[in-house]
Amino acid sequence: MSTVLSELHDEARAVLDPAHYDYYAGGVGDEAVLGENEAAFRRLALLPRVLRGAETRDLAVDLPGGRLALPVLVSPTAFHRLAHPDGERATARAAAAAGTVLVSGVASTVAIAEVVAAARAVDPGASVWFQLYPHPDEDVTACLVRRAERAGCAALVVTADSPVFGRHRRDAEHGFHDLPAGLAAENMRDVPGAPPGGTRDIAMSPAVSWAHLDRLRELTALPLWLKGVLHPRDAVLAVEHGVAGVVVSNHGGRQCDVVPAAVEALPAVVDAVAGRVPVLLDGGVRGGGDVAVALALGAAAVGVGRPVLWGLAAAGETGVARVLDALRDEVDHVLALCGGRDLADLTRDLVVPRGAGVSARCG
Repeated sequence: MSTVLSELHDEARAVLDPAHYDYYAGGVGDEAVLGENEAAFRRLALLPRVLRGAETRDLAVDLPGGRLALPVLVSPTAFHRLAHPDGERATARAAAAAGTVLVSGVASTVAIAEVVAAARAVDPGASVWFQLYPHPDEDVTACLVRRAERAGCAALVVTADSPVFGRHRRDAEHGFHDLPAGLAAENMRDVPGAPPGGTRDIAMSPAVSWAHLDRLRELTALPLWLKGVLHPRDAVLAVEHGVAGVVVSNHGGRQCDVVPAAVEALPAVVDAVAGRVPVLLDGGVRGGGDVAVALALGAAAVGVGRPVLWGLAAAGETGVARVLDALRDEVDHVLALCGGRDLADLTRDLVVPRGAGVSARCG
């Protein structure tokens, strides 16, 4: 883990309620996948090129839904006001100042319109995306899409890897099953079926299908990303169903404990998509070297979740800014050391397994 990110993690752990720390830090089951998401990066190395770099390097990425000043966006994570009173507002301000995208989740403790307003107060051109689960009641889904549009969101991210809720041992041990008084999933307030002025539960259903995705896509002209794709055949189907991009993710190790690490699934998804839409990676990124490896394997950019929460808990908006600044600096440094001028110079032939030697056929 990056030194800065490690320090912020330790500071966050010291100030968070233990139940809230474990909610953020924990995973599903025995947390095998949680650990593997990070460990899989440690099993990979980059084989640098020499005498081909530049004094300054271009880290910008253009994606459906926004231009990023660095190849790192903020992944959707829940309940930021458990970490800091300003919650998602602080995260939005820091992401906007860094020139990157915040993917604000349906489980935000600040309504999406207020999140976008916080980002736009820093940068009027800031891009905020909205993440949602297809609700079994499609009127709820339609309501959420309309709210995201009215708020000025630049893209939608549909999470597809959650037909049911993951089983989290740490939450069960703490008895943490609901938010403290005064906090709520604000995007679910006053949706169809909610009591007047109240919220409705975020629901998941194993009956959600590609047909639901098609109907959701017909509701909006916003670019639609599909998150939670691990199987290459699903990536192909996603493209055929008109998505603007695919996010390779195992939900940060919070849904199924027998799936591969996200970075292990990445190359096959990239190959299956074959350049038709961009591919993002989410899961296990803990430093600029991890970002560079993911980009070399074909990701257009990566998402970070827990490190942002550690920054938020440790120091609010300033802490989130430190996370993004550290990742920007580390990616730039690794790119320079690999002989790169821009992100396109990070190619798959640079990635080698640790401990297996280097083949003369590389490149």
